Amino acid sequence: MADEKPGSLSHDPDLVETDIHTREASNNPRPPQSVQRRVYTALCIFLLLINYFLAQYDKFVLSYFQTPLSDSIGLSATQYGVLSGYATGIVYALAAIPIAYLADTFGRARVWVLAIAALWWSLCVIFQSLSNNFWQILLARIGMGIGQSCVEPLSVSLISDLAGGWKDVFIGEAVLYVGVYIGEAISGQIATAFTDNEAGWRIALRAIGITGVVVAVVLRVLIRDVGRNAGLVVDDSIYKVEVSTSHFQSARRQVRLTLSYLLRLRSFWLLLLSASIRQLAGNVFGFYMPSYLSNTYPDKDNLLSRYGIIVGVVGSVAVLTGGILTSLLWKRTQSTPLWLTGIGGMVSSLFVLLMLFSRDIANGSQNQGIRILYGTMSVAYLSAELWLGCINALIALLLPPRHKTFGLAIWAAVQVLVYSSGPEIIGLALKGTDPGSEQYTEDSQVVLAVIITVCYWLAGIGFITAVPLLKFDIANGVRLDRAMSQRRKIGFTTAAIALTALVIALFVASIVYAAI
Repeated sequence: MADEKPGSLSHDPDLVETDIHTREASNNPRPPQSVQRRVYTALCIFLLLINYFLAQYDKFVLSYFQTPLSDSIGLSATQYGVLSGYATGIVYALAAIPIAYLADTFGRARVWVLAIAALWWSLCVIFQSLSNNFWQILLARIGMGIGQSCVEPLSVSLISDLAGGWKDVFIGEAVLYVGVYIGEAISGQIATAFTDNEAGWRIALRAIGITGVVVAVVLRVLIRDVGRNAGLVVDDSIYKVEVSTSHFQSARRQVRLTLSYLLRLRSFWLLLLSASIRQLAGNVFGFYMPSYLSNTYPDKDNLLSRYGIIVGVVGSVAVLTGGILTSLLWKRTQSTPLWLTGIGGMVSSLFVLLMLFSRDIANGSQNQGIRILYGTMSVAYLSAELWLGCINALIALLLPPRHKTFGLAIWAAVQVLVYSSGPEIIGLALKGTDPGSEQYTEDSQVVLAVIITVCYWLAGIGFITAVPLLKFDIANGVRLDRAMSQRRKIGFTTAAIALTALVIALFVASIVYAAI
């Protein structure tokens, strides 16, 4: 192939192509779609959006019911931190990678895997509603984490192939991530409806679990897996294998090549670290901000409802704007997602601080403080949430097409292991403090201000620093035919050991304190 990327191994005469479904790399991965095809693609993306929304709803709905949930089954602050942290985070990360690998390996199996996973986690959500103590709901959330682990990489992977071209991928992925904000918004509305009902959290979980079962069936019936679009950096010629190899040997070699490719991709790991830190701030925000604001403004009964509306409307507008801007500027520059994420997060951190101290700024007045809160929160979300759709679309295009789901699972799994530390750290920092006390609210204010601000700025610096690395990867590709430097190997090994140690230490500490 004359225009082959540097990452290709096709110079080896003993290797042959094995995936007839993957298109070769070109300036546009697919020809223009017909009107009927575009309508079908839009329907598929909408169903994936609904499915992803349910996963986000299940993940964050407990944050709106922290107090009634804790009172109902006797949860401490540390136990709640376990439920919102590594209880689902570890299994989420560990399960995502093998599930994504199976979906990539066995032909066009992505829709089957996604539908079965949705059915499983929906049942686990129903089991959560039946829990009567910490250990029961913990086991149910672990099961939910296993099912939800693959939804994001599978959905991103499918949309990147359903879309008609690289520019369309950014808009399609942005639509998918609207589910994040719809999930948080509807959680707020439901929480408001059941605020005075002690069993409200049970009813909410049960209803959404049943809905998830229905969506899983519809998703499997209507969506069809499609062939793989070409990648932005490399095509699938790296997966040529010897004719005589078995399926197992071929699969093992494909995994090795994918990992080797990721390790050599210069921008990937800095982007991953930056995204993980950024998600840590977002995870802390999502799990602790609603309860903090409820305690800060106890006389505002409609607070959670309006909070949810702001999240849903402003967050959706922001993520769609990020996808549209990236699509419009794609021919001019491929680094738009990095600038939107980096600068947007830094700007947002200032308004998050105003949110947290809104009542203090208003000299204790709830009426004045709530106006400051709603205004600053809107600006915070508008500037911070431009990033999810465009950055994940970019990562999907950077990966080898045949195993992009596997690569996206690695991308998601590492982020989960990092950002799940947020609730764990807060749970340990606030251990022994009554969640309904004034001291708990004051301590939460300080912890949220420090973690969110620091993480937004660290992530922003990381994304901006990665811009020249991304341009290098796109222009020069990845050289798989060269040995990796010893320095790079040592760096990755050290990072893996450090992350593993952090996860184990925080998880063990939280479990020990939760059991006390």
